[in-house]
Amino acid sequence: MKIAFSKYQGTGNDFILINNQDLKISHSPELAVTLCDRHFGIGSDGLIIIEPDSDNDFNMIFYNPDGSKSFCGNGSRCAVKFSQAEGIIKKISTSFMSTDGRHKAEIMPESIQLQMHQPSIIPAIFIEKDLPIINKCIVNTGSPHLVLFIDDKINIVELDVKFFGTKIRYSNQFKKEGININFVGIDALNNISIRTYERGVEDETLSCGTGVTAAAIAYHSFYHKKNGAQTVNVNAIGGQLQVNFDFKDNAYTNTYLCGPAELVYEGFINI
Repeated sequence: MKIAFSKYQGTGNDFILINNQDLKISHSPELAVTLCDRHFGIGSDGLIIIEPDSDNDFNMIFYNPDGSKSFCGNGSRCAVKFSQAEGIIKKISTSFMSTDGRHKAEIMPESIQLQMHQPSIIPAIFIEKDLPIINKCIVNTGSPHLVLFIDDKINIVELDVKFFGTKIRYSNQFKKEGININFVGIDALNNISIRTYERGVEDETLSCGTGVTAAAIAYHSFYHKKNGAQTVNVNAIGGQLQVNFDFKDNAYTNTYLCGPAELVYEGFINI
């Protein structure tokens, strides 16, 4: 069967998108593994299937490259841009369903603003003797993220993210359920840098939307815990994203992940 697909990227996080509004395409974890392979398939950080939803503009089904399903922040932003291009979204405001429930988004001239669910923070009982970690926690932003703030004596650009990410992800503490690992450095007030090892991809990605959101929330919680509207700029390897949120009564609300989503190319493939 010959199908059309589009390739999109959001700050270097790249995805294959397929319009399945007519439900004629049968998809599976095995299809995701095949298409996401960078040597024998199209190659991407995930496969996104767009299907109809009775109460929203669309239903987004996200597969990781290993075939597992999860919520994906950058993938969601790309899904919104793709759905607009396909004529599925008629306005600048949209709502859609994903693995973790309903999301809203706004289509701006230079960015997609994605509303995230209320994040939750828990202390991380975790020890890594070979890393100078100054603060740590686990933040769930639709996917679970271990956020590690690295001593500024270490340049995170030079950090072996795949080595440490693999070591932590497959440690006895995390290997059963898996976890995403974020290595974070503080650049300036409300400005941080991040590198992320993603479960499902099982490697470092150039950007991770849920990880960026988790890091911004953790930064505010540890270093700049003020009430009111907040913005944290997060520099990923693939580009900069912004996380906007409100903080009051020890709760995070109105959390938005904001950044670009761009078409890379379109094509056809036999499945």
